[in-house]
Amino acid sequence: MGENAGLDYCELCGSPGGEVVWENGLCRVVMVDDQEYPGFCRVILHRHLREMTDLTQKERAQLMNVLFAVEHAVRYLYQPDKINLASLGNMTPHVHWHLIPRWRDDRHFPYPVWATPQRAHTPQRQRINGRQLGDQIIAAMRTTV
Repeated sequence: MGENAGLDYCELCGSPGGEVVWENGLCRVVMVDDQEYPGFCRVILHRHLREMTDLTQKERAQLMNVLFAVEHAVRYLYQPDKINLASLGNMTPHVHWHLIPRWRDDRHFPYPVWATPQRAHTPQRQRINGRQLGDQIIAAMRTTV
């Protein structure tokens, strides 16, 4: 159980998974390049584990604190109507969280971003660069931990 169990190749072990905007010894935060969902981030555990319960209690708490700091930063910078958090891992069995800002007029709202689109287009939204997001995550870490 745990590290590298049945692992041939893991996309998240083999690449950063997006633009790294913040990291520590436990995990990294990456921006997903998705024009329709600016602010879409992933919080990715550095080492290969399949399930949250493979982490120690302390690591789980640390990972969730990072996730909450990213949520705080994305809410501050993008002002979405809602934040979706998801940890699926069916396609990539490596502990990681998706953080997706949502707006009432986005293509899929109120359904998940992986569902059938409800609208043809998503309105253009402000894009924030990785440095701004990283700085805001650092600021949020100071207040949420």
